Amino acid sequence: MEKDMTKGSPMKLILGFAVPLLFGLLFQQFYSMVDAIIVGHYLGVDALAAVGATGSVNFLIIGFCMGVCNGFAIPIAQEFGAAHEVNLRKYVANSVWLSVIFAVVVTIVVSILCRPILQVMRTPANIIDGSYDYIIIIFLGIPVVFLYNMTAAILRSLGDSRTPVIFLVMAALLNIFLDLLCIIVFQMGVSGAAIATVVSQAIAGFCCLLYMWKKFSILKLSEEERRWNWDYAAKLCNMGIPMGLQYSITAIGSVVLQSAVNGIGSDAVAAVTAGGKLGMLLMCPFDAMGSTMATYGGQNVGAGNLKRVDQGLKSCCLLGLIYSVAALFIVHVVGRQMLLLFLDAGESGILENAYSFICTNILFYFWLALVNIIRFLIQGMGFSKLAVFAGAFEMLARGLAGFLLVPHFGFQAVLYANPLAWIFADIFLIPAFFYVRKIMAGILDRQKGQQA
Repeated sequence: MEKDMTKGSPMKLILGFAVPLLFGLLFQQFYSMVDAIIVGHYLGVDALAAVGATGSVNFLIIGFCMGVCNGFAIPIAQEFGAAHEVNLRKYVANSVWLSVIFAVVVTIVVSILCRPILQVMRTPANIIDGSYDYIIIIFLGIPVVFLYNMTAAILRSLGDSRTPVIFLVMAALLNIFLDLLCIIVFQMGVSGAAIATVVSQAIAGFCCLLYMWKKFSILKLSEEERRWNWDYAAKLCNMGIPMGLQYSITAIGSVVLQSAVNGIGSDAVAAVTAGGKLGMLLMCPFDAMGSTMATYGGQNVGAGNLKRVDQGLKSCCLLGLIYSVAALFIVHVVGRQMLLLFLDAGESGILENAYSFICTNILFYFWLALVNIIRFLIQGMGFSKLAVFAGAFEMLARGLAGFLLVPHFGFQAVLYANPLAWIFADIFLIPAFFYVRKIMAGILDRQKGQQA
């Protein structure tokens, strides 16, 4: 069912929308963690490092796909907020056409370039074959990444953040079963973990598509609405491509940093992999806040209500601060025990490095909260291109760490690379929001004057 976020308490709406999203993200990370847990315990540290070494290039490509889908959903949310149902359906149809095109092109290109990328990243010789076996299957599954993320983004743009979560939970449970089956029973190694992930996401995507088709009468398209339209496609690309590039530009810095970590050795890769997996789990609330603010901002800008945008921003920042403090407490109490999910207690050196990595990162979590909240809000307001620069600032910070700091200071520099990136992004994003708000206020004032 659709949810109108232009009326009611912003705090209640944000919480009501974000909590189901959070559960979905947690389960998404949960089955990613299951891959790492099973791989680490049943296949060994080298196999864990092989999967971990693909993390940044995985985010580079899959992040682009997810960003494009989320960007396509912004005009849909804006038209829903403005109650323009015909335009909404045309945007939905053209987003589907574009998703098919992007899925085919991206899959072909990255599959061809997969091994050269791993070589350029200086992936250690003892793990590069395992890394390739894992990531090539993930890349061949890009069409199902588009299927799930596009259908889920459309549902969220209409205010339904619960349904995608339900299907994602089902997929997560299936993924656990398939992991165990492929790795332990069929002895498929890291390839089995990748196959389990792709199959599970495909099922979640098809379930979202079927539900959307059957339950949302607002999405019943006429023959004319289903047609390709260059104007609608151009606006969707204007939103989606910058949002996808934002993820990829951010990931380029991560690739540079990962290359520097790879140069330290497979033990360092394993430590960052374990710490990063735990970190991704703990970051889920920030991702939920970001996605919530994209929909909230899109609907309220569509309704022409900037006052509610301000109220939502304040409410979400407060939630971000509260959670940042809570996460700091959690890690300092049970952080080492959580890391034992991925590492054996006997790997004491790797375990301590992983713990240092997550502890240092978590001290700066409120800066990360601001990155997600403000960046996605700016995108929801229709300024995707501007938000790309935040990704460029993150890329610059991680690039500096990878090129200059890690070669001189080793693993200690790795600890501060992410916090440095978040601070760089906020230095740009905070003034950018006030600039965007000023521009948007002028646009809305002119529209009111024309209507009068």
